[in-house]
Amino acid sequence: MKANKAGWFSGVRCVASPNCDSRPRGMAVELLVIHNISLPPGEFGGDAIERLFTNTLDTASHPYYAQLAGLKVSSHFLIRRDGAIVQFVPCGKRAWHAGVSRWQGRERCNDFSIGIELEGSDDASFDARQYASLVRLTRRLRRAYPLRAVAGHADIAPGRKTDPGPFFDWAGYLAALAGGGLLPLQRQLNEKDEKS
Repeated sequence: MKANKAGWFSGVRCVASPNCDSRPRGMAVELLVIHNISLPPGEFGGDAIERLFTNTLDTASHPYYAQLAGLKVSSHFLIRRDGAIVQFVPCGKRAWHAGVSRWQGRERCNDFSIGIELEGSDDASFDARQYASLVRLTRRLRRAYPLRAVAGHADIAPGRKTDPGPFFDWAGYLAALAGGGLLPLQRQLNEKDEKS
């Protein structure tokens, strides 16, 4: 799995999302943000996530989808339950995954982050194959970009977001990364949490 100059990775399935734009000039990619997503909530499989990220979701096909009408969101990557990785936005561009967010006093986390969605929910454990793919992808991203921290969506948007949720194994993920020969990636919490 290697990245080209634009930030598209080989060895993963690419489905281009129009929901992206240019990062601010000279902005380094320093933060990795972990999310969870399932559509409809709590249901796995199907193409609804890909359709949401490509603006082709039929919002009349499920009652929950009505609230998503007109929503323009994306993420750089999605890791399916079976560990398969889908890329929607090249890492050189800004994906629209974090929304209103703050990290170490900096607003607009989309400007300097890469977003990874795990197919899952706050109410279920993630699959071991997802963790294996997440660790592999994180290692590749760290070789290509100056990442120095990882945070959950809840950490950068507290009170508004809860993902990746209580079932995400932060300790296991970070321990697996530490075995990769790179300096440890720091988990960053919201500033208020760090001070308490």
